[in-house]
Amino acid sequence: MFTGIIEELGQIKGVTRQAVSARLVVGADRIMENLRLGDSVAVNGVCLTVASLQDKGFTADVMAETLAKTNLGELAVGARVNLERALRLGDRLGGHLVTGHIDGVGRILRKEKREIAWVFTIAAPREVARYLIKKGSVAVDGISLTVVEAWEEGFTVSVIPHTAAVTTLGFKGPGDTVNLEADLIGKYVEKFLRALKPRGVEESFLAEHGFI
Repeated sequence: MFTGIIEELGQIKGVTRQAVSARLVVGADRIMENLRLGDSVAVNGVCLTVASLQDKGFTADVMAETLAKTNLGELAVGARVNLERALRLGDRLGGHLVTGHIDGVGRILRKEKREIAWVFTIAAPREVARYLIKKGSVAVDGISLTVVEAWEEGFTVSVIPHTAAVTTLGFKGPGDTVNLEADLIGKYVEKFLRALKPRGVEESFLAEHGFI
């Protein structure tokens, strides 16, 4: 489990590709403190397991399913990546609960400067957009952000200068892809409401009380 508060911008030092999988060598500094073999690290929002430790870095294996459902397959040597170690009990929850399990890949449509902030318009697949609500939470490349506006095919987020300076969104722009993870709570609410229907709960009742 993660919080979506990026600890460090790492850099891809090596990529070994197999037929349907890959191994990444990730250069890092700050997150290496107390990092152990088998620990979880979010790389651009994707939960990966530390396969080996190196001097100022680590390696992680990426299986076929992850390559198919995320943008990690686009990474090349020199690419910068958002890094966050797994949440520990007792840590501050500065963002929101992020699992590191990507729901879909979005694409940046627009990046506009509005005074101090950068406003991103991002196209999102339906499996992500269905859970997005105005002022709700979304993880973009592992960054915990607040949804400004949401619609069936996308959403907007506003990024402060600090976030732009210390994450991949500072140098990404229109055409670039981003990993998206919707708020976990919304998924459980949807599952709960679907379970109510076979028990005779009318859709009119659910709609009246704002559940659907």
